[in-house]
Amino acid sequence: MDKKEIQNLVAQMTLEEKAGLLSGLDFWHTKPVERLDIPATMVSDGPHGLRKQDQEADHLGINDSIKAVCFPAASATAASFDPEMMEKMGEALGEACQHENLSVLLGPAVNIKRSPLCGRNFEYFSEDPYLTGVMATALIRGIQSKNVGTSIKHFALNNQEHRRMSSSSDCDERTIREIYFPAFEMAVKEAQPWTVMCSYNRINGVYASENPWLLTDVLRKEWGFEGYVMSDWGAVSDRVAGVAAGLDLEMPASGGVNDRKIVEAVQAGRLDEKAVDLCCERILNIIYRFVENAKPETPWDKEAQHRMAADVAAECMVLLKNEGDILPLSREDEIAFIGEFAEKPRFQGGGSSHINCFRTTGAVEAAKAQGLKVTYSRGYSVEADDAPADMIAEAVAAAKKAKAAVVFAGLPDAYESEGYDRTHMRMPESQNRLIEAVAEANSNTVVVLHNGSPVEMPWIGKVKAVLETYLGGQAVGLAQVRVLFGDVNPSGHLPESFPIKLEDNPSYLFYGGDPQGTEYREGIFVGYRYYDKKKMEVLFPFGYGLSYTTFAYSNLRLSADAIRDTDTLTATVTVKNTGKRAGKAVVQLYVGDMEGFVNAIRPVRELKAFRKVALEPGESREVSFTLGKRAFAHWNTRIHDWWVETGDFSIEVGDSSACLPLKATVKVESTVALPKNFDMNSIYMDILADPRGQEIFGSFIRKMTADFSSEQESVSEAASEAVTEEMNMAMLNYMPIRGAISFGGGLQEEQIREMLRKINEE
Repeated sequence: MDKKEIQNLVAQMTLEEKAGLLSGLDFWHTKPVERLDIPATMVSDGPHGLRKQDQEADHLGINDSIKAVCFPAASATAASFDPEMMEKMGEALGEACQHENLSVLLGPAVNIKRSPLCGRNFEYFSEDPYLTGVMATALIRGIQSKNVGTSIKHFALNNQEHRRMSSSSDCDERTIREIYFPAFEMAVKEAQPWTVMCSYNRINGVYASENPWLLTDVLRKEWGFEGYVMSDWGAVSDRVAGVAAGLDLEMPASGGVNDRKIVEAVQAGRLDEKAVDLCCERILNIIYRFVENAKPETPWDKEAQHRMAADVAAECMVLLKNEGDILPLSREDEIAFIGEFAEKPRFQGGGSSHINCFRTTGAVEAAKAQGLKVTYSRGYSVEADDAPADMIAEAVAAAKKAKAAVVFAGLPDAYESEGYDRTHMRMPESQNRLIEAVAEANSNTVVVLHNGSPVEMPWIGKVKAVLETYLGGQAVGLAQVRVLFGDVNPSGHLPESFPIKLEDNPSYLFYGGDPQGTEYREGIFVGYRYYDKKKMEVLFPFGYGLSYTTFAYSNLRLSADAIRDTDTLTATVTVKNTGKRAGKAVVQLYVGDMEGFVNAIRPVRELKAFRKVALEPGESREVSFTLGKRAFAHWNTRIHDWWVETGDFSIEVGDSSACLPLKATVKVESTVALPKNFDMNSIYMDILADPRGQEIFGSFIRKMTADFSSEQESVSEAASEAVTEEMNMAMLNYMPIRGAISFGGGLQEEQIREMLRKINEE
């Protein structure tokens, strides 16, 4: 149905029917208009599997949903650094949605991991906006290639669960634009998700659901979003204000209460009916986009997707430590699998993304199916922080008999979930004690982690290897065995920094906030941007990941030594597999502003490109990246736009934010002049930094500098010790230009104002 046909359909609707269309029929369906044959469509929670429920079902999953396939959560898939794999996973999800007649899968979730404490971090991708945007865009493309919509969420600044439905995320403009918006922006511009879900929270005091700057000015007018905006479930405060702001669909149903408020507001002249019409048009456009392309006959091979989930999970696992190359394990050796997660893995988070899996595969089951010489000891209970002595004793005895001991550990469901935040970054003490005891009993101890966010590792120096598997979906055990025994060479890299302790995190002092809101005082310095700037040691850096082979980076070449900000730059690097196994390298490119941060405080480096490359032993490959203006720009609040500061920029390439062996420099020239607003309070140093200011005030300031120097020469020895030449020059640099009147500069106020006018009008 084209735009004109939809407009004609809306024109036939009564005001009451239009108002009704703007809220759900129930928890999961849009509202039909039977008189006009407008159908209802169903949406479902995601984003890594279907959580399709009956219309009477609840939002958070107390009741059962259909049996489905649980793919790895975003915390895991982000570690793959593989958008092509992500798109294929999206295609599988889209096929499942078509089979189940679902019009929109609610996801992906692209909120930034501001703190390890956020209870919902397991379904968010990264602390880095670029990585988040690339992975989300790929998933959206995959799902929507099957004519099923997505709902990118939660727009915006939803970075904590604590007081999530009322708290205000108080954040400055530049930080919003550089950290919290880019993933949404990239996905909207490059993949056009069918819908956007607004968040519960307020943004600088205004609820996201009724924020015209957010939903209309930025999302639609600036980024060109074409779909409809829905509320998170229960996120609506003032429905009439929401319609005016650009919130199209309220979910779930309001029992007609808010429908009547919309009708009354239009009748009273407080709401323009054209705003209601526009919301209806946007909703109907998506409804008919699905209905006209619905294919419920699409097959859904759950067994095939289970195998695919295992393949995806294996690509996501991050080898954090491998001392003495203890991994991969030998199939001929006796291995002790220890820990409840070896038999019953934790592979997904709690809340609205919780999938009712049609089957699961733990590591013990997978190992035994392959005939491996594996024993199992429970070691701990996820329901208790205290590990009984007999459990630990049994595990220690098994470890002593084995060639190697693999402890499957991590965070229980209760530790991280939608609805509340973590209070610390520790694993259960029972598991920490178990790891220490096993490591003492067997020097070849390996730890396999199950968690949606970083954990502290007090035992890191006592174990030989650590494999981070995040929340790897229902086939995680099969993937773990493949990686542990070398069928798959691990190629995941961390999508977030692992601090040594919680207190190191940049948001630590401010996270959670108070009843009024939370202040994002760390600004743009989130994750590695902070740790690199502070030169702070971390447990494991952003982008880090080991392999069973080795890679070498060489021959970094830039297409130009200097460019304008309207040009593009190509960076080419050679990566070689220097080991004896086939493997995949994750080539990462970072850009840094080397100009001394004249006009803006900048991070040391920022991820601006990456590529995953499969290489056979001894094989080399050239990898090229194209960088545009945004790779060098920061958000300038003077012009409320992206702006490049003229100067030198570093291009660094390697395999993590902390290991960048290759570096080159390019000079970038800005083509956008910032507006000038020099006045009588502007200081000498800033005026001289401007070419026109140097031209107009240069001779005058040079005379004052000479006068200062001559005065310094004539003072007594005692006076020269008290007032040095360096002090004089600093005082001159920091003096407002009005000081020329008081300190004998020889200029009158009218002359100074005229000179300033000439600079500003250039």
